[in-house]
Amino acid sequence: MFKRFNQKTKLSVKIEFDGQVVEAVEGDTVAGAIMAAGISDLREAPVSGAPRGPYCMMGVCFECLVEIDGIGHQQACLLSVKNGMIIKREKAKRLVSDDHGC
Repeated sequence: MFKRFNQKTKLSVKIEFDGQVVEAVEGDTVAGAIMAAGISDLREAPVSGAPRGPYCMMGVCFECLVEIDGIGHQQACLLSVKNGMIIKREKAKRLVSDDHGC
């Protein structure tokens, strides 16, 4: 579905997406690497549970939210891959805590 340009000149890195090892190329965004591996849905819609995936690829739409190395709600289209990243699909809505007196 997606094809990289100049892949031969860049270093290969491995990331994990929901337990599946994905080969990426240094400089790829997380969203780009996952889509190049043939995976199009990165999270579930909080209300309906419908699969959602990258849309704008420039950080405006927030459809590509994932958990990266234990930190949730990261925009996959804005972050570059790093060897050994562990990425998981977002499966729940973000909870707003009352820790700050709100």
